[in-house]
Amino acid sequence: MREVAARVGALLPGRRIGDLSGPKPDIRDPLAVYSGSVHSGAVHSDTRDSTGQPRSLDSGPPNSDAHTFGEFDSLATHSEEFEIESRGRWQGGSDGAYQPLRATWDPIGGAANRPRPDRDTKKQSALGRFVHTYGWRAYALPVLVVITVLVVVNAVRDGGSSSGIGTPGLGKLSQNTGKVGIVGGPPKGDGRFAASLPTGALPDGGPFAETGAGTWHIVPGTSPQVGAAQQHLFSYTVEVEDGVDTAALGGDEAVAKMVEATLANPKSWIHDPHFGFRRIDNGDPDFRVSLSSRQTTKSACGFEIPLDSSCYNSDLGRVVLSQVRWVRGAVAFEGDIGSYRQYQINHEIGHAIGYHEHQPCDTDGGLAPVMMQQTFGTRDNDIATLDPEGVVPMDGKVCRFNPWPYPRG
Repeated sequence: MREVAARVGALLPGRRIGDLSGPKPDIRDPLAVYSGSVHSGAVHSDTRDSTGQPRSLDSGPPNSDAHTFGEFDSLATHSEEFEIESRGRWQGGSDGAYQPLRATWDPIGGAANRPRPDRDTKKQSALGRFVHTYGWRAYALPVLVVITVLVVVNAVRDGGSSSGIGTPGLGKLSQNTGKVGIVGGPPKGDGRFAASLPTGALPDGGPFAETGAGTWHIVPGTSPQVGAAQQHLFSYTVEVEDGVDTAALGGDEAVAKMVEATLANPKSWIHDPHFGFRRIDNGDPDFRVSLSSRQTTKSACGFEIPLDSSCYNSDLGRVVLSQVRWVRGAVAFEGDIGSYRQYQINHEIGHAIGYHEHQPCDTDGGLAPVMMQQTFGTRDNDIATLDPEGVVPMDGKVCRFNPWPYPRG
C-alpha cells in the first residue's frame, strides 16, 4: 500500500490530487492518476511533505485539520494491493488512514430480514376503490344513468304515440278522398262571434283582394315526386284566381314555390311513407291548390261567420287558400306570416288527403296539432266557444302554434 501511494505522489510532484493546472500525467501509465472533476469546496491532501519528499497516503493529512476530503472522477491501478473505486470519496481520519465512505442501502441494517409487524388493516372493497379512484364522478354517474334512461323512455313513448308532446295528434285518416262536399269549412253561426273571439280576428297588414273573377289560372311549373308514396301518389296544380294581384307577394311563381317547398319538407305529410306528391301543370290533378279572394273563398267554403278561413271543397277538387289569410296571417302565429302560410297549406291539404276531422289541443303547453283550427286560436276554450257542438272540449288547454304534421321531422 505504501509503495503504491509513494508512486502516486511521485507522479504528481507539488500538485494536489484533482488539481487540473500544470502538466497532465501520462494516462498510458496504469499508475498515473488524473482527476477529471474538481468539486467546489473540496480540499485535497498534498502528496509531499515539508522537505519535498513524497508523502505516503497513510501518514495522515498535511494540515492540522482532523479531516480532509478529496474526490476523484476516476482512479484505477493494476496493483493487486491497492484499489480505489470509480468516483469514490475518501476521508482522512485522525489515525492518518484513508478509507472509502460507504453507505448501505438499508440504513437501519438487516431490516430486510426482520419480520413485518402485524397490522390491523382492512382490505378495501371494489366499490371503495372505485369511489377512491373517481371521486365525485362516482356519485354523479348513477344520476346521469337514471336521467338518460328517463329521456330515452320518454322519447320512445312519445315517438310511438300520436298524442305525445313530440308528435301532436293528427286524428283519424279517412279512406274516402272522393266528393264529400266541403271539408274543414268554418262552423255555422249567426255572425256574433267576431266580437267575442278576438283570436279569430284578422290581424293588421298589407292589402288583399276582396273579390276576384271566380276563375283560376294554373301557375306553370312541375316538380319531381317527393315522398315514398307507398299507398298514394297525389298530383296537384298550383293556381291563382284571376283578378288577385300577387306582385306584392313575389308573384305567382313565389306562391307556387311556397306550396312546393312545404310539401317537400320532411316535417310535412311525406314523413308518412304512405304519401307522395308531384306537382303538374296540365292534365287532371288529384286536387288544385287555389289562392282565392275573400268573397270567392267565402262562397267556396260556405261561410256563415264573419271570420276569414280556408277549406277543402272536394266537389270542386280545390284546396281553397284564403288570400286574406295568406297576406295577414292569424293572431295565434304572433306575426309569423311564413309559418302561417305553411300551416295553411299543410292543414288544408291534410283535409284533401283524408284527415277530415279537426283536432283539439291535446297537451297543455305543447305544440298544437296541425289539424287544429289554429286560424281561430290555439286555446281549446276559444274553439269550443266558436263551435259548441264541435270536437273541441272546453277543457282550458292551451297549445303553441305549429305549422307541421310532424314537427320533429
